Amino acid sequence: MYQPRSYRHWIKDKDLTSFNVVVKETDLYIRASTDLKRKARRLVLKYRDLLERYIERHPSFLTSLEPLAVGDDAPHIVVEMAEAAKKVGVGPMASVAGAIAEFVGSQLLGSSPEIIVENGGDIYLKSLENRLIGIYAGKSPLTGKIALEIRGQDTPIGICTSSGTVGHSLSYGKADAVIVLSRSTALADAAATAIGNLIKSADDIPRGIEFARGIDGLNGLIIIKGDKMGLWGSVKIRPMPAQAKEKTPIAQGAL
Repeated sequence: MYQPRSYRHWIKDKDLTSFNVVVKETDLYIRASTDLKRKARRLVLKYRDLLERYIERHPSFLTSLEPLAVGDDAPHIVVEMAEAAKKVGVGPMASVAGAIAEFVGSQLLGSSPEIIVENGGDIYLKSLENRLIGIYAGKSPLTGKIALEIRGQDTPIGICTSSGTVGHSLSYGKADAVIVLSRSTALADAAATAIGNLIKSADDIPRGIEFARGIDGLNGLIIIKGDKMGLWGSVKIRPMPAQAKEKTPIAQGAL
């Protein structure tokens, strides 16, 4: 079921051009130096086709909730998803939103020096300047109050969110938001799901952080449950200035 992504209306970039690309379940909100919608749509169709063809041959790739080995016929995006899932112990489709954001975004970099691709709360970001990412965590009192600061020199980077209280995606946990940073957006997506599954209450935040410490390739982590928050790794949190909504991507609490 489609859910209106009203948080996207918080974003009013002055330095980048914004556009949407929607193909079936894939709904990307992209910002670039120029309107690259036609190229982005071709890329979405390309990577969706690769995934859909692979799933036709290997249906378990779509339904498995555990890591799967992939065959020699697997395209690169499938291999990346499978490797990300294996690192954190979830099914490969837990990384699909992040993988599509990353593969589309990285290909668009040839046409724009800065790219922000948001796919249902999962972000691939390449920026020449520092960016604030406002955090949406459902009914948590921290929603809209804090922002994650990303330095341009640390990009490209993936920033992915999982939630057990927002959105329709599968989560066994009850976190309002688990936000993971990684150079691999596919890994950030899979890890956000795996860590989110562990968070049933605020008391589980240390457990989630300990789990993240053991995942090679993660840069940082934010866990929000109610009015409690845990941080780990290379993350910098700032109060969310009112004017920041004029040029800030939003990390939404859903896959």
